[in-house]
Amino acid sequence: MVSAGLDTDVAVIGSGFGGSVTALRLTEKGYRVTVLEAGCRWDPGSLPATNWNLRRYLWAPRLGLRGFQRLTLVKNIFVLSGAAVGGGSIVYANTLYEPLDAYWSDPHWAHLSDWRSEYTTYYDQAKRMLGVAEVPFTTPSDDVLRGVADDLGVPETFHPTDVGVWFGQPGVRTGDPYFGGRGPDRVGCIRCGGCMTGCRFDAKNTLDRNYLFLAEQAGAEVAAERTVVDVLPRCGGGWRIVHERSGAWIRRDRRETSAEQVVFAAGTLGTQKLLFTLRDRGRLPRLSPALGSLTRTNSEAIVGATARRVPDTSTVEDAAPRGSGHTGTTGEARGYAAGVAITSSIHPDEHTHIEVVRYGEGSNAMGLLATSMVDGGGRIPRALRFAITILRRPVAFLRSLQVRRWSERSVILLVMQSFDNSLRMIRKRGLFGHRLTTRPGHGEQNPRWIPVANQAARVAARRIDGDAVGSVFEATINVPTTAHLIGGCPIGGSPESGVIDPYHRVHGHPNLHVCDGSAITANLGVNPALTITAMTERAMALWPNRGDEDPRPAPGSLYRRLDPIAPRAPVVPSHAPAALRWDACRTEAAGRTRTSNPSDDPQG
Repeated sequence: MVSAGLDTDVAVIGSGFGGSVTALRLTEKGYRVTVLEAGCRWDPGSLPATNWNLRRYLWAPRLGLRGFQRLTLVKNIFVLSGAAVGGGSIVYANTLYEPLDAYWSDPHWAHLSDWRSEYTTYYDQAKRMLGVAEVPFTTPSDDVLRGVADDLGVPETFHPTDVGVWFGQPGVRTGDPYFGGRGPDRVGCIRCGGCMTGCRFDAKNTLDRNYLFLAEQAGAEVAAERTVVDVLPRCGGGWRIVHERSGAWIRRDRRETSAEQVVFAAGTLGTQKLLFTLRDRGRLPRLSPALGSLTRTNSEAIVGATARRVPDTSTVEDAAPRGSGHTGTTGEARGYAAGVAITSSIHPDEHTHIEVVRYGEGSNAMGLLATSMVDGGGRIPRALRFAITILRRPVAFLRSLQVRRWSERSVILLVMQSFDNSLRMIRKRGLFGHRLTTRPGHGEQNPRWIPVANQAARVAARRIDGDAVGSVFEATINVPTTAHLIGGCPIGGSPESGVIDPYHRVHGHPNLHVCDGSAITANLGVNPALTITAMTERAMALWPNRGDEDPRPAPGSLYRRLDPIAPRAPVVPSHAPAALRWDACRTEAAGRTRTSNPSDDPQG
């Protein structure tokens, strides 16, 4: 170890699902941990009431917008992501699913291990830490989605979502129910639908209420509004991490933090952007040429239907309490805005997953990104087809421009698939400096539209006497929208096939690590938050306690499945629901070695 004279043992860039898990688990193992987060710190009292408060909702700090919702237009994709202490958990839709089956058999990584078996215990741990519960009520939007399932011939696939929300007694504060009294109080969900503008009622189990909260209690340091701009090798070992005030034009307050190890957890866009920059500056000469490969949109489309008027309902009724501890109604939101952000799912086929989504009452700003639905494909350019649609249905187009009470009138459908399609992210010099852009990647072409998604939206529109809508970027420039950009730093057995090894160490630079959505190698077909959490739980479980011998094979060696290493000072008491349960995951290491040399790797 070279920690003497360093500011910290481990610097973590980003505080999303990967960064927060890293901070807690390594602090428990005795490491000094410093987290550098570009976004702001929030609490229930400082969050915006609706997303019309753009200064507190959108993250574009150079424009004076210091919220938490980042919107990024890259060639061929429009990306929604988060920036905050707690990362995307502040703005995400709470939904915590395990991947569809195709994820585990994807050829880019399936040959390295029996991943489904290996990850089982880490998904269990992640669910208990994030407080996963099944939604215990139905909403008007769920009734619409159930009808869509009927019309698509898959009524049996309808089911409520698993979400990271404390339901409890609506509006009632209770002592920490997860961490044996070490965590913060929780307040029962009032079903206002405002999850994606930040939960102002303290019911949403964001990372600053679990992993990151506990990490800070245990001694981890979190520096907010600090954007990392450089990472340089340090004479004598370790790294110098250069960071400055986020969004500053002047008075950037540039500082350095020295660390033995660096974990990149800045999200798929943030981590790729930083690694590309470091590569091109010559900081990381041995970085894998696979950087940017297998960047995926989760094969995603965001569509929906908007009714002409708010449905005649003002309450949310319990379908079945399912152990939530309450009955009755709350009346906290009207129309399709009532509930939590995502309340139910259907599966039109084995590769496709559709969720019903909502914003809270009054949060209508995102309606500005919706317009009349236009199919893709064919010989006619999509923009021309959009113009024809406007001419044929001018009244419907004008209705799409009206966002008054949009959240109460709209049923949003998030469609995800597990097909093997991808983009290749590259860094390119442009008129205003370097930027990330894309080109076609491995596998099928990344979909610019998903036929079953548009079909579902039109079915929903008929059921609510409304209009089918899609993204304005799809309609005008043929660019799909994704809220779940993943990949770009894939796991591989060699530098030729992956940026990181199966232990999440960067090939060629073993004191660097990647633990965020960019490390997901295949399309999930579901929301990625739980997988990022479980993936990082596993990666951190294999680190030694500070000062102990590292059991992981030397970089470049064959992969071996290892038992997790329990921390010397676990934060959560053993009797608590979210306590570490390593005994449940002990496995025989013998016989589990898989070859991972380039000749056995499909990309090698």
